Amino acid sequence: MGHAAVWNPHPKKYGDGSRACRVCGNGHGLVRKYNLMCCRQCFRIYAKDIGFVKYR
Repeated sequence: MGHAAVWNPHPKKYGDGSRACRVCGNGHGLVRKYNLMCCRQCFRIYAKDIGFVKYR
C-alpha cells in the first residue's frame, strides 16, 4: 500500500485540495472569479488572450 493510497484514498470534491490551476496544475493563488480556475501567475500570462484589459 503506497503513500497516496493511505493518505488520499479518494479524490477530494470540496476544499482547497480539490481545486488546481487548469493551465499548470498549481494549487496556490487561484483566481476563481468568473470560474477562471487559473493561478495568478498563469492569469498574468494569459489575461490579454482571455480578454481582460488593464485600465491603470
